[in-house]
Amino acid sequence: MEQITIKEVAKLCGVGVSTVSRAINNHPDINPETKQKILDIIKEYNYVPNNSARNLKRADSNTIAVMVKEISNPFWGVMLHVLEKKVRERKYCLVLQNVADDEDEVELALQLEKEKKVKGIIFLGGMYDYDESKLRMVRVPYVIASSGKTIPEDTGSYTRSALVTIDTEIESQNMVDYLCSCGHKRVAFITSGDEGLGRCHLNGYKRALEKNGLEYDEKLIVRLKPGNRIYTIENGYNSTCELLESGVDFSCIYAISDTLAVGACKAIIDSGKRVPEDYCVAGADGQDIAEYYHPSITTLEYPRVETAQQSIRTLFDMIDRKKVVKRQMLAGRLIERESTRKL
Repeated sequence: MEQITIKEVAKLCGVGVSTVSRAINNHPDINPETKQKILDIIKEYNYVPNNSARNLKRADSNTIAVMVKEISNPFWGVMLHVLEKKVRERKYCLVLQNVADDEDEVELALQLEKEKKVKGIIFLGGMYDYDESKLRMVRVPYVIASSGKTIPEDTGSYTRSALVTIDTEIESQNMVDYLCSCGHKRVAFITSGDEGLGRCHLNGYKRALEKNGLEYDEKLIVRLKPGNRIYTIENGYNSTCELLESGVDFSCIYAISDTLAVGACKAIIDSGKRVPEDYCVAGADGQDIAEYYHPSITTLEYPRVETAQQSIRTLFDMIDRKKVVKRQMLAGRLIERESTRKL
């Protein structure tokens, strides 16, 4: 019989992946009937837990957990490299936890804290609006990095939570304001939806339009469907094809990631049009692909290295019971390249 995955076990049982994990690890806080159902499915389908997951339980107590959603997104590569290097310098181990789209990263973090005895946690931007009541249950120091806006106030004698991020709404507003200054009055917008970061990007977009005396047009907005792989070249390509086929009038596309922007450029070129002569394109992230794609893509560069450095430094300071800055707001940098021009 073909080996099945933990996600398939969860689907067969009608539960979440974290619930299956608790059953496998004989966790006490799981309904006995649910646990038995999971164990029966595991036996029936001959499921074998992933070795790397099993090894987590044997990790040393000097361990830092990093929670990552959409781990396939190349945006995280530079940050993970910095974090891994700094963790090794402190003689700690790093546990990288991928968070599936249907999983709650705070619940997974609580599970890691309990089972793997981690000393600290870094949340790498999986969510924006975190549930404060759940965050208060995290007993080890943690840092919300690269996205997020709220962290609970500390009630103990030392700080155990911090935020290192950029103001997504302001940065998005700055990009659209720049595009408007280039003469664009119809800026199409590819975003991740109306919640969390998507909402912040959209709010910034709207504020820039208002500042420049332009009307908001819902037909210019493309919202990507939720999932584990949102920020892909394919999504940028398909979204732009839809825009072009719809006949809606626009002169520029702003996509909230560089990979989406690359897909947008490809779709425009495949349609027989040119970038930036016929349509301009701008992205966000500051990934290498934006610089080396042709034409090179105007982008909003996020301070990824600085964010990672500040996050791990802050986390270790909290572990060492040192005084830290609880909220650190970093600034992005707009980089003008070949994919945009003045009209």
